[in-house]
Amino acid sequence: MFIKVKLFSGFPEPLLYQVPDDWTTAPIVGSLVKVPMRNKFCSGVVTEVLHNKPEVGFGIKPAQSIQNFPQDSFYNHFIQKLATYHHVEEIHFLKRIQSFLKHKKEVALTSEQSFKDQQAFLLTSEQLAVVEHIKPLISNPLFSPTVLHGVTGSGKTEVYKKLIEHAITQQKTVLLLLPEVTLAVQFEQLLRKQLLQSIPILSFHSATDAQDKKKLWHNLLQKKSQLIIGVHLPVLLPLPNLGLIIVDEEHEVGYQEKKHPKVNSKEAAILRAQLHGIPIILGSATPSITTLYNVKARNWKLFQLKKRFTGAFPKINFVNLLDKKERRCFWLSDQLIQGIKQQLQKKEQTILFLNRRGVSFFVQCKGCAFVFNCPSCSVSLTLHGDNSLRCHYCQYKTTQPDCCPTCKDKELLKKGIGTQQIVTLLQKIVPHARIARADLDSTVNRAHWQNTVNAMHEGTIDILVGTQTITKGYHFKNVTLVGILWGDSNLNFPYYNAQETTLQQLIQVAGRAGRCHPESQVIVQALRHNQIFNYVHEIDYLNFYEQELAQRKEVGYPPLKRFAEIELKHTKEATVEDESNKLASLLIGNKDIIVLGPTQPPVAKIKKVFSRKIYIKADSFNAISNAYQTIEHKQFKSKIFFTPNPL
Repeated sequence: MFIKVKLFSGFPEPLLYQVPDDWTTAPIVGSLVKVPMRNKFCSGVVTEVLHNKPEVGFGIKPAQSIQNFPQDSFYNHFIQKLATYHHVEEIHFLKRIQSFLKHKKEVALTSEQSFKDQQAFLLTSEQLAVVEHIKPLISNPLFSPTVLHGVTGSGKTEVYKKLIEHAITQQKTVLLLLPEVTLAVQFEQLLRKQLLQSIPILSFHSATDAQDKKKLWHNLLQKKSQLIIGVHLPVLLPLPNLGLIIVDEEHEVGYQEKKHPKVNSKEAAILRAQLHGIPIILGSATPSITTLYNVKARNWKLFQLKKRFTGAFPKINFVNLLDKKERRCFWLSDQLIQGIKQQLQKKEQTILFLNRRGVSFFVQCKGCAFVFNCPSCSVSLTLHGDNSLRCHYCQYKTTQPDCCPTCKDKELLKKGIGTQQIVTLLQKIVPHARIARADLDSTVNRAHWQNTVNAMHEGTIDILVGTQTITKGYHFKNVTLVGILWGDSNLNFPYYNAQETTLQQLIQVAGRAGRCHPESQVIVQALRHNQIFNYVHEIDYLNFYEQELAQRKEVGYPPLKRFAEIELKHTKEATVEDESNKLASLLIGNKDIIVLGPTQPPVAKIKKVFSRKIYIKADSFNAISNAYQTIEHKQFKSKIFFTPNPL
C-alpha cells in the first residue's frame, strides 16, 4: 500500500511514500502521519491511498509512523466543506489542530473564588419548553437549529445544563462555544461546580494546559462522551460521538477569527451540526439580525425567555451630553455622579462602560452633535492623517472643514477618552471609592483580571470602569447602577451593521444591572438621540429587528444579500494599491455581483504590511464564490485573502 502525503511544512505538492507492513492502523484520507523528508522527519496528512505501486522513476521511501486519529466519519467532509467555503487548502485546519496539540504548557486559571456554589433550580415553564424540545433531537439525532432568545439574567445557562446532562447520559459529546477565552474559562469554572461530577469537562483554547489537551485527545480516541468548552478550536476537532452544539452569545463578532482565513466559529458550528445531523442551540439576549432572519427564512425554531430568573429589569435613563446644565464634567453628567454617590451610600456597586474604540476614528461637532457622513452610504466618514474624510465603502473623499457645516462651531471632537482618564476623574469626585479598570491593558494578564472579577463578587470594589470585556457573561449580584459614558460612539463607524452591534452592546452592558435586585438603573449618556435608544429596554429588541431588516433591504446588505471581502496585502504600498485596482476592474465585469472598492481600511498598515479591501455583494454566495475563483493569483505579487461573511 502507498500513500500521498501533504506536508505541514508547506511543501507545494503531495509526496509519495510506502506504508510499512507493521502498521496496525490502515491509513485513510485525512490520517496524520510522520514521514522522512531529506535528513529529518516531518508531519503531514494523507491526501490519497494507493493500493497498487505507481510507476515512478525513483525509490519510494517508507513512512515512519501514523498518529492515532479519532474516528469521526463526518470529519473529512466537514473539513472539505469548510476549506471550500473559505477558498483555502484543507491542510490549514489540520495543521492548526496538530500545532495546538503540541503547544507548550500554559498556566490555566483555576481560581475557586469566582463563583459561589449554587443550588439546583426548578426550571420555569419557558425554560422547560426549550429542554423538552431539544431532548428528543439528541436521543434521535436531527439537525435542528434552535434560537434561544433569553433576556439578560433569564437563566439560559440552566437550560444548557439540563441539556448537557441529558446528552452525556445518551453517551454523546457536547460542544459549548463562547466568544472569548475569559468567558470560556468562566463557564468551565461554573459548570465544574454545578454539573454532575461524573461529567468530564475539558477545555480547548489558549488557556488550556498541555495535560488537559492530551486528556481531551485521549477521550476522543476512546470515543468517550464529554463536554468540550472553547472559542475557535473545538469546532475543528474530530468528534466521534458529537450529539449537541451550544453557541452562547451567538451574536458576538468575537466568533470570527482575526487572522486569515477568518473562520467564523458559529458558522462552522452550524455546518458541523448539519453534517452530523444533530441539534444546535444559538443563545443570546440580543440575537443577530441574520439569526432572527433565519427563523423565518429557514424555519429555525425560536424560543424566548422573557423574564429574569431573579431581580428585575433596570430603569433606563438618558442624558444629553450637549446640555451643559446636565454636567460639570463632559464625560460624567451630574445625574451619573449623583447616582454613583448614592450607590456608595447604599454600599452597592457601579459599572461604568466606555467604548474606547471611538478614538480618532470619526469627527463630530461638540456643539450640535453633527457627524460627517458619506453622502452615498449610511456610514460615517473616517478621519485620515492627511486631514481627509473618507468612506470605506464607496471611496467618497473630502477635506475636513475647519468648522461644523450645520452650526459653524469650530470645536470638533477628534479624540476619545480612555478608562484611565475616567478613573482619574472619579478619584477626584469620590476619593474614598474603591475603583478598578477592565480594559485590554488590565485584562491581558488573566490572573490579574481574575483577581478583579473575584473582588467584584466579594464586594471589595465599588466602581468598575471597563470596555467591551464587561458587556457580557458576568453576573455581579450587587451591581445596581450601570453608566454608559458615550452611548452613540459606535454609531459613527463605517459598517453597515453599526446600529445592530451598538444596540447589542448597550443591552448587554445594561443587563449587568439589577440581576439580583428589585430596583436598579442604567444611565445612558449620548451626544445625540438615536432611534436605537428606543430599544435599550431589552424586551423591545425584536421590534428593532423589524426596523433594521427594512433598512438592510433598502440598501441591499445581509441578511438580504450575501457579502464577502477580498483583502490584498503587500510590503509595498504602491504594489497593493495598483493590484487592488486591477483586481477590482477584473471583477466589475461580472454582472452577477456588485463590487465596492477597492478601499483603504482604517488600519491600512500592520506590521509593515499594507492592505486594501474589495467588497462583493450578490444575491447568492455561489455568485461570489464563482467570481472569486476566476482570479488567477499568480498574476499578483500581493497575497490575496477571502472572507465569505466579514463581521
